[in-house]
Amino acid sequence: MTADTRHIEAAIYERLSRVIDPELGRSVTDLGMIAAINAVSADATDATGETGETSAAGATADSQPAYDVTIQVELTVPGCPLSETITNQINGAVASYPDARLTPHIEVTSMSHDKLADLVADLKAERKQNPFNKPGIKTRIFAIASGKGGVGKSSVTANLAATFAALGYDTAAIDADIYGFSLPKLFGVHTQPTNLNGMLMPVTAWGVKLISIGMFAGADRAILWRGPRLQRSLEQFLADVWWGEPDVLLLDLAPGTGDMAISVAQALPNAELVVVTTPQPSASDVAVRSGLVALQVPMKVRGVVENMSWYEHKGEKLRIFGEGGGQRVSEQLTDALGYDVPLMAQLPLEPELRETGESGRPAVLTPEGALRTDGIGREFRTLAERLMR
Repeated sequence: MTADTRHIEAAIYERLSRVIDPELGRSVTDLGMIAAINAVSADATDATGETGETSAAGATADSQPAYDVTIQVELTVPGCPLSETITNQINGAVASYPDARLTPHIEVTSMSHDKLADLVADLKAERKQNPFNKPGIKTRIFAIASGKGGVGKSSVTANLAATFAALGYDTAAIDADIYGFSLPKLFGVHTQPTNLNGMLMPVTAWGVKLISIGMFAGADRAILWRGPRLQRSLEQFLADVWWGEPDVLLLDLAPGTGDMAISVAQALPNAELVVVTTPQPSASDVAVRSGLVALQVPMKVRGVVENMSWYEHKGEKLRIFGEGGGQRVSEQLTDALGYDVPLMAQLPLEPELRETGESGRPAVLTPEGALRTDGIGREFRTLAERLMR
């Protein structure tokens, strides 16, 4: 090994420190995924002097020396679905080396069981269980609640999460509606989370990191959990899933004021409640009760969202479900809680919201994944911006 090759290997390693594993959010060097880097001169024959003055590496003076670079990459799991993404980033890092012509050869294997176990242990020790309760956490946590089912709470959660992601926020979502999970379908997810030696990697869809009981085998069966077991499911979603440090975490709660709402308040005291209702009194009266849970647990109610506020037909807004429900909830919660609980959005009733959502793409997004600039896309963008203020 020459001084030149040692310099190249060190420079490439430094460049690889900027290649980030998409799931773990850490550089491949920090994770120990780069097992070896070997640079060998590609100019194997000695220069004879007949072709002109040569450099020490055997190349002509007016050209860069050439090297073959072999990089041994150890992925965390065999058959990692992000293998191609990682190798493409590594190729890009090697190509950025300015002082020589480098030909990369990437050899991909997987970590040994012991090495993976040590990595997972280090990650868990660093995180120390629930990562969203540590001091200085930057994540804004919004728990989306409703008093009754059928008001579009999950649809609001899915489209709001997709909006945050499209706006550039690192976004995560937990389907905390254990009995009536629906986020996997709304995001078109049909795969299970990767199990990294006991630590789960959330499934990413439309830019949102997701976890749901609906992603696991047998999830189509009725779930009859109560009390401690229900609370444990939330603790597992928080502590046993590698979330990184997202900017936004949304929780799709079960309707009403049951065990899961109380568990969220206990596990995530910094969460902010967003109450979803529809205009009619039968929904808004029940929605108030879901907000009043804040009188019993340390959780602030951030605001109210009125869904299905109107249906636009030939330029006219038809109030199919009446009107005023969101404002009634806002005023009653403001009076009961002693602080302002604003009506943050009134969302129209759009058949496309259901049709597109059931096809596996949040309706606020175009087929290419960009945020729509009309109608529902504009409404959700305004809601997301208000929440982040």
